[in-house]
Amino acid sequence: MSYTPEEKEKTGLGDVEHLEHVAPVAGPSGHHAHKTLVAVDERLAGALAVDRPNPWGRGYLRLYLASFIVFFCSTMTGYDGALLSSINALPNYTAYYGLPASGNTSTGIVFAIFNVGTMVGSFMMILADWLGRRYAMAIGCLGVVIGTCITSTATTLPVFIGGRFLLSFFGTIASTAAPCYMIEISPSLYSGTVSGLYNTLFYFGSILASASVYGAHIHMGDSTQTDWRLPLWLQMACPCIVLVFIWFCPESPRWLIGVGRDAEARAMLVKYHANGDEHHPLVELTMKEMREAVVREGPLSWAKFFDWRPLFNTPGRRYRMMVGIAFAWFGQFSGQNIAVYYLPKLLQNIGVTDTTKQLEYNIVYNVLGYVVSTVGARFHDILGRRKMFLISCTGMIISLSIVAGTAADFLNTGSQSASKACIAFAYGLGCSYAWAFTSMHPIYPGEVMSNDMRAKGMCLCGIVAGAGSFVSVFAAPTAMNNIQYWFYAFFAFWDVFEWAFVYFFFVETKGRTLEELEEIFNSPNPAKASVRFVKIEVGETEKEKQVV
Repeated sequence: MSYTPEEKEKTGLGDVEHLEHVAPVAGPSGHHAHKTLVAVDERLAGALAVDRPNPWGRGYLRLYLASFIVFFCSTMTGYDGALLSSINALPNYTAYYGLPASGNTSTGIVFAIFNVGTMVGSFMMILADWLGRRYAMAIGCLGVVIGTCITSTATTLPVFIGGRFLLSFFGTIASTAAPCYMIEISPSLYSGTVSGLYNTLFYFGSILASASVYGAHIHMGDSTQTDWRLPLWLQMACPCIVLVFIWFCPESPRWLIGVGRDAEARAMLVKYHANGDEHHPLVELTMKEMREAVVREGPLSWAKFFDWRPLFNTPGRRYRMMVGIAFAWFGQFSGQNIAVYYLPKLLQNIGVTDTTKQLEYNIVYNVLGYVVSTVGARFHDILGRRKMFLISCTGMIISLSIVAGTAADFLNTGSQSASKACIAFAYGLGCSYAWAFTSMHPIYPGEVMSNDMRAKGMCLCGIVAGAGSFVSVFAAPTAMNNIQYWFYAFFAFWDVFEWAFVYFFFVETKGRTLEELEEIFNSPNPAKASVRFVKIEVGETEKEKQVV
C-alpha cells in the first residue's frame, strides 16, 4: 500500500500539522469507521487517521502469541508468594524445618530472602542491554530451574533459604527483562492492554501454586513430605515453557535500533505492527522516532550500564525516576502483601484455624485476583493509568480500614460476623490492588523511562521494589503477632499518602509512543501536560474486519 505526501505529512514524518479535535480513522478501503473515541498523541493520531492496522490481523495475532509466551515470566513471583503462603500452613513443612506455627524471625527470613534476591538480581539487567531482552529472559529462566532443584531437595533450612535466594536472583533477571520487552514490542494504541496483561499471570502462578499444595495436601496428607515438596518441584514448569519457546519470539525493535540493527527492527515492525505492510505510516513514524531517540540518547552498550548519571542529569529525567521509584515502592508497600504472603495467618487471627479451609480461601483469593487484574489490564487503555491507580488506592484505603476495624472487633468480642466481614474485605483489598497495580507494577516504571534509561531505571526500581517488599514481608509476622489490627490501620493511612502522590505527580502514558513522552517530561508540569490529548474515532468497518 502506498500513501500520498499529504497522508505522510499527517503521520508526523514531516512537520506535524494541527489536527482536528476528532479525526475519523480511515480503513484500507477509505471508508471511515465511527465507534469509539480514543485519546492519543498528535503524531500517532495522524498515522491512525491515514490507516489503522487491523488488531486481529495475522501480524498482530503472532505478536499476541509471542506476548503470551513471555507472560509466563510473570508467573514466577506469583507462584512463589502463593507457594510459601500455602506450605507455611502445613504442619509437616514447619515441623521439618523447625519453624513455629505462629511465625518468628526465621519464618520472616524464609519469605524475605526472596526480596533480597530481587534486589541483587536487579543489577543483572546489564544482560538485557548487552545480550538482548530474549537472552536475559532465557538465562533467568534457566537459573530458576536450577534454584528449583535446590529448594525441592533441601534437607536443611540454610540450604532451602539459599535455594530461594537463587530462585529470586535468576527470576528477577527474567521478570525484569520481560516487562522491558513487553513495553518495547507493544503497539502504542493497545500498549496498556498487551503489556498490562503480562503481570496478570502473576495470579496464574498463584493459582497453580495454591491449587497444587491444596491437591497434594488433600490426597497425600501429612504422613509424607510430598504434599509440600511436589509443589516446590512444579515451580520450574512455567520457566521451562519460556526457556523452550522464547526463541520463536521476535527481539525488541528498540533494542535492535539501539545496537545498530535497524533493518531487523524495521522488519519486526512491518511483520508484527503493520500486518506485513512495508509502507505503513506507523512503521515510518516509529522508525523515525526510534532513530531520533538513538541520536539523542546514544546507542546501547553493556559499558553504559555502569554510568548512572543519565538517570538524573536533567530535570525531566529526575522527574521520570521520581515517578518510577515511587510506583515501584507503592507496588510492594501498599498493604497487599499481608494477603499475598500471610493470608493463612490473617485467617488464623480471626478464627479460621483449619488448614484445609485456609488453603481453600487462598485459592479463591488468587482466582479473584486473576479475574480482576485481567479486566483491569484492558481498562488501562480506556480510563488511563492515573484514574486506574486512584481507583485502586481508594479501594485499598476502604478495605484496609474495614479489615482493621473488623479484626479489632473479632479480637475483642469474638464476633463471627466481624470475622466474615474481615475475610470479605481482605479479598476486597486484593481485588483493589489487582484492578490497577498488578498489571502495571512491572510496566509503568518502564513506560516512564526513555530507551537509554530503561534497563538501568528498571534495575533501580527493582531494588526499591525488593526493599519495599522486604520491609513489609519481614516485619509482617512479628507485627501481626504484636500489634495485630493496627498493622492494617497503618497501611490504610499510608495509602492515603499514595493517593495524593498519584494525583499530583503521576504522568498519564496512555495513547503515546514511548518516544513521544520526552516532551511531556520536559514540560513545566508533566502530570498536567500528560492529560492533554487529541481524540480520534476508532473502529472497524465490515471490510476491515475481513483483513487478515
